[in-house]
Amino acid sequence: MTAQVTVGLDGSKESLAAEKWAVTAALLREVPLRLVHIEDWPNTPEVPLSYDRSLAEQAGSLLRNEADRVRKDHPGLEVLTEPARGRAAKELTAAANEADLTVLGSRGLGGVRGFIVGSVSLAVVGAARQPVVLVRAEDDHVAPEGGIVVGVDIYQPCEALLAFSFAEAARRGTPLRFLHSWTLPASYGYAAVMDPGIGEELGGHLLGGLDDLLEPWRKRYAGVNVAAEAVVGPPAYQLVEASQTAQLVVVGRRSRKVPLGAHLGHVAHAVIHHSPAPVAVVPLM
Repeated sequence: MTAQVTVGLDGSKESLAAEKWAVTAALLREVPLRLVHIEDWPNTPEVPLSYDRSLAEQAGSLLRNEADRVRKDHPGLEVLTEPARGRAAKELTAAANEADLTVLGSRGLGGVRGFIVGSVSLAVVGAARQPVVLVRAEDDHVAPEGGIVVGVDIYQPCEALLAFSFAEAARRGTPLRFLHSWTLPASYGYAAVMDPGIGEELGGHLLGGLDDLLEPWRKRYAGVNVAAEAVVGPPAYQLVEASQTAQLVVVGRRSRKVPLGAHLGHVAHAVIHHSPAPVAVVPLM
């Protein structure tokens, strides 16, 4: 792995928004920025060679122009460019595995535009061994006052998620809000209706577990403003609701071997498709 931030470019407004986000991330991390354009290859036999050359020229021009613009705006930032050919999912996943962080433009429910569409974008997010951030076009979401919202399951190992979230908040000087979602077990039945205090007691117990989980990280990052909540309801719904006023939403992804390739849990999948804020997906054990 190389200390750098990688961004996928295709010239769309989504990818340009991703580039802007990636520039800030690279500056905060004090690492180089790598601009990557993937030319899907091999093309179908029906595509003329002249058209293929034209696409290559456009890709080269896009990378040069964007690299020159970023260097002009940020003279101290090292900018690298990399045109590549191959299957989009494979090439982008390989690029993501080489970087500290990868940033891609996202259209939410429409998937990711341009060289990565729908299943390809999900394949990259689901298979990359390093965090990947999906960013909407700038005019789709503006939440300058929002902090970083993190979905956490106190019953599962999540050290990588906590490390990424606290470090990102410290770099950006923004507050952290951790959410653990829960529902009252069906076994409680009518007891919960007759005595609402039962639910309050369980919620308080879960919040205590969340606070215990965060305590060593709070000490390590004493300057970060941290809030913790145990909220009632489906985690996907709670995170999508919280994303409406967030600068960034962070979710974890557990490695699962499935017959048809990479797998995203339903919570991460829902947040990626419905959050107006950028979404960081962090691989977990």
